[in-house]
Amino acid sequence: MSLNPVRPWRNIYRRESRQIHVGSVPVGGDAPISVQTMTNTLTHDVRATVKQIQACADAGADIVRVSCPDEASTKAMRQIVRESPVPLVADIHFHYKRGIEAAEAGAACLRINPGNIGSDERVREVIRAARDNGCSIRIGVNAGSLEKDLLDKYGEPCPEAMVESGLRHIRILEDNDFHAFKISVKASDVFLAAAAYQSLADATDAPIHLGITEAGGLTSGTIKSSIGLGNLLWMGIGDTIRVSLSADPVEEVKVGYEILKALGLRHRGVNIISCPSCARQGFNVIETVSILEKRLEHIKTPMSLSIIGCVVNGPGEALMTDVGFTGGGAGHGMVYLAGKQDHRLDNDKMIDHIVDLVEKKASEIEQSSTADVALETVN
Repeated sequence: MSLNPVRPWRNIYRRESRQIHVGSVPVGGDAPISVQTMTNTLTHDVRATVKQIQACADAGADIVRVSCPDEASTKAMRQIVRESPVPLVADIHFHYKRGIEAAEAGAACLRINPGNIGSDERVREVIRAARDNGCSIRIGVNAGSLEKDLLDKYGEPCPEAMVESGLRHIRILEDNDFHAFKISVKASDVFLAAAAYQSLADATDAPIHLGITEAGGLTSGTIKSSIGLGNLLWMGIGDTIRVSLSADPVEEVKVGYEILKALGLRHRGVNIISCPSCARQGFNVIETVSILEKRLEHIKTPMSLSIIGCVVNGPGEALMTDVGFTGGGAGHGMVYLAGKQDHRLDNDKMIDHIVDLVEKKASEIEQSSTADVALETVN
């Protein structure tokens, strides 16, 4: 039995969108859904900002956004861009000149909020700077900062107001013959954001940046983001995502990948399938999984691992994973490799042994992938 069987009810048909680039990262079209986060260091502190960007990149971030609230920040961007392992988006609010400076400093993309960047002419100046420096743009509409005339028209932030704001600024970019843009319509309310994104997806073929803004802390924000982003992604909407958490940006990246992995849209690292544990468990499942998550963080190769406390569901779950361990009794359990029983193992040796097995399997997968690429090149 294949470990990754094709099932028609698993298919997600992504909305068709045109493709742009954020530096070297393609966004939209048939490109993988990219994962973003944002630094929370003071941007003018180059060392701290680069260190955080590197940590996010190590966790899998494809793109990192950096706030540029003042001239000191845009000056620092030039060095930060040189040292960053991933393309950077400059976050611009209120001061259009910061957008111009960030583009000149080497930012791969400018994030501008139509509600607070200023007049159409100022937006045009930012567009010229982006074009001159090979920089893409994200139109970032936010329910909390809509234009006054739209709030007067609709009475409150609503999907219609958010989409009208986005389309208004799309027209400005397109009227200036600028098409290298993506767009977001974020809100902290899951229903408002989802409705706005659905309407936006029908109104434009631009790549869409998904996010539930100001989602909350690690637990509550993860849940809100999973519901909001998960449903939209399931509908095929979304080309790049950012999970907004009041937490370490590295956690945003991890949650983003977990959402994509759960939907089968992108795979990175070890997908651990584990039970919640109960009185039947043959070992401490919760503690074991917590340790394994830390011990296996360095694995980037997509693969699956099942850790199940007893034989009720353990053998069945192990059938579909690369490596598995099912609790038994008398201090030992069963190891499964490629879905098949392989050998018994004492519980007290389980963690180190499973780490070794996963690392070995990851190496085999990587070598096989490298060989396949080499064969394709020769052919």
